[in-house]
Formats: sequence, C-alpha cells, structure tokens
Amino acid sequence: MRRLVAGLLLAVAAAAALLGSATAARPVRLSVWLPFEARELGIVKRTIAEYDARHPEVEISVAGAIPTAKIVASIRAGNAPDVAMDFESANVGTYCSTGSFLDLAPYIERDHVDLGNFTAASRYYTQYKGVRCALPLLADDAGLYYNKTLFRKAGIERPPRTVSELAADARRLTQRNPDGSLKVVGFDPFLGFYTNSVDRFGGMFGARWTDSAGRSILAKDPAWAKLLRWQKRLIDSYGYDKLVRFQAGLGDEYSASNAFEAGKLAMNLDGEWRVAFIAAEHPDLDYGTAPLPVDGAHPGLYGSSMVNGSIVGIPKNAKHKDEAWQLVRYLTTGDHALAELSNGLRNVPSTKSSLRSKELKPDPKFAVFLRIYAHPKSSTVPITAAGVAYQELFQSFVAKWQAGHVSDLVAGLKDMDRQIDAQLRQAQRGGKP
Repeated sequence: MRRLVAGLLLAVAAAAALLGSATAARPVRLSVWLPFEARELGIVKRTIAEYDARHPEVEISVAGAIPTAKIVASIRAGNAPDVAMDFESANVGTYCSTGSFLDLAPYIERDHVDLGNFTAASRYYTQYKGVRCALPLLADDAGLYYNKTLFRKAGIERPPRTVSELAADARRLTQRNPDGSLKVVGFDPFLGFYTNSVDRFGGMFGARWTDSAGRSILAKDPAWAKLLRWQKRLIDSYGYDKLVRFQAGLGDEYSASNAFEAGKLAMNLDGEWRVAFIAAEHPDLDYGTAPLPVDGAHPGLYGSSMVNGSIVGIPKNAKHKDEAWQLVRYLTTGDHALAELSNGLRNVPSTKSSLRSKELKPDPKFAVFLRIYAHPKSSTVPITAAGVAYQELFQSFVAKWQAGHVSDLVAGLKDMDRQIDAQLRQAQRGGKP
C-alpha cells in the first residue's frame, strides 16, 4: 500500500512539474491598439503577424480603429494595451508631459538605438521637453493630386507651383450644372474638408505658429492673414453655400467614392497614402502627383510640406513592458518592417536607412512624397502639452472665417493668440485653471 501511495505521489509530482514547465513556457500575450481600419489594418496586421511567428515567447492580439480618446481613457482607467499607436504626432506632447507613455530613453540607451537614423522632424515630434515617450512609425507629408484627363481638357500643361496658379487653374477646371451648382470643383480650399488642415495650408505660405518663447503669433506673422484671405477669395469665387452643398454630396474620404478618385475634384491636397487607395480602388485613374503650390513670395518652399506621422509608444500601465519594447523597436527601426509597411500603406518610411531600402517598390507617383519628406524646408508643427488642441481651437476660428462670420481678421487672430496662449499655460499646469 505504501509503495502504491508513493507511486501516486511521484506521479502527481511529475504531473505538477510538467504543468509548471508548460505554464512557464506559455507565451506572453501582448495587446496592440492601432488607429488603422479596413484594408490598411490588414496590412499592419500582416507585418505584426510576421514578428509574432518569429517570436514564440509572445502571442500578439491587434485591435484597430482605436482613436486617441480611447487610448487616453484606457490609461486613466488602468486597462491600457501594451503598445498603442496614434496617427497624430502632435499628441506626443500630452502623452509625454502627463507620463501616459513610458519614457523610452532607458530602452533606447540599453539597446543602442541610433536616433540619428530618424530625420530631424521625426525626432522632434516624438519627444516633449527632452522626454522621448514615442518613436515614429512611418511618416506623412502632403502633395497635390491632379487629374490629367481634366487638365488636358482644360488645356493646362503642368500642375501649379504657386498659390496664384492654383487659384487660376482651379477656376478653369471647375464645371457647373445648368442651375449654377457645382459639378466638378477645380480645387476645394475649404479648411476642414478631407485632408485640408490649417497646418498643411500654413506650410504652403511659410506660416509660423509660435515665437522662440513658445507664444502664439498668428496675428504677428503676416503669412496667416495672407493665407486666409487667399483661401476666402477662392471660396467666394465658387459661392460658399454652393461649395457646402457640393461637399455634402461627396463620398467619404477613405472610400472608393472619394471625390478625387470619382472625378469630382480636379486637384486635391492629400497625403502619400492616397497612392495606395487609388491603386486598390481606381487603378485606371489617369492622375499625377506634385509638391503643393506655395506662396509666390517664398519660391524656396516649393517641394516641401508640413510633415507629421504616426507615433507608437508603451502606456505607463502596460502589463508587459519589455516585450512591448521589443515589438516597438522592430516596427520602428527595422528596415524590412518599414519597407513592408510602406509598400502596403504607401506611407513614407521613417528612418534614413529604410528610405534607401531595396525592398521599397518603385512608384513615380509615390516617389514625389519621398522627395517632399527629404526636402530641407519640410517641417512640423510645435509639440505642446496641449497636443492638437491649439490647432483645433484655430480651426474653429477658421470655420467662422470661411463662412463669412468674421468681420475683422486681424482682431480675430489676436484673440486666437490670447486663447491659445491661455490654453497652453493651462496644459502646462496639468489642466488646472
């Protein structure tokens, strides 16, 4: 009987040992949140799955269509993912200043990550006041897409290089219905429409957001007033109400019924990613890409753009920080991963070495955006503790301006400066009034 009991105890012990060994070998489950959706989400998932297959120590789950607000809420609630990605690099100021994302400096130093492999703009927009709480994961710039068929019909031989040429070509390309409503718009200057934003338009005029002390200078820099007056004149040439009605009948920006893809816009400001959308949705569209037109008083800006990009970080309450870092490092510094993502998404690779990768598929339409990204005048917006809030505040003013509800532009810009400065001071105090 003793021998039987002893045998049973040995068997139980052996089973427990095996169970313990299996438990120890169980992979760490990493959760990754991405803002990508639909086709683009599938591309990023494939790249992450490739890493997952090569690293049996982790098992990665990926969720898409995650907005900034959900990331912030999850961190506050203590149930954040291990890795989070944000489309808007300006939010880095909020993530870093609040400690919502980990300071990556210890990992960067330990693993000898060469920050010099990132461009100056991407190094700037992944830190705030010396705290680097994110790394760039692909980059975005903007260019002009133009419909070659409509250009030929209008007798226009090349894309415009100045904003004066842009306005003149837009009028020539615009088509109206018998009742006067807009059928095809040459170029839609409405800020807030599709990818049109104050930072991208500001870059076309060389406009500056702040002075050396970080104070808002929308009223002091004449480029902003020049931009807004140019933009309003073009809107008025269409008729504000007619342009609003035209936009109401257009398809969603990220769908096959996108207005440029559908031939409703002859020219459009858009990011490099549109190349991939057109290839997937309207491969027969005869179009070209070019740098954005610029203020004729600043010809040296031609070929440049405001640059931003997707950023990726590790939330402060991530459960598996070390494993999360290894994935972040692979995605942001590996030439193969960046080339693979760039080929699928047609976003700009965010390291200098990946820009030269032989794995990048050549495409003359996409190559324009690589040159824009590398242009010495390409720059980015200020990174602040308020994130993108200061741009959103300005956009609310611009919405009133383009609707004709602002009588004194200079006074309005001065008031914007006061509001933005107050907003930034409050953000720096941690939101306390």
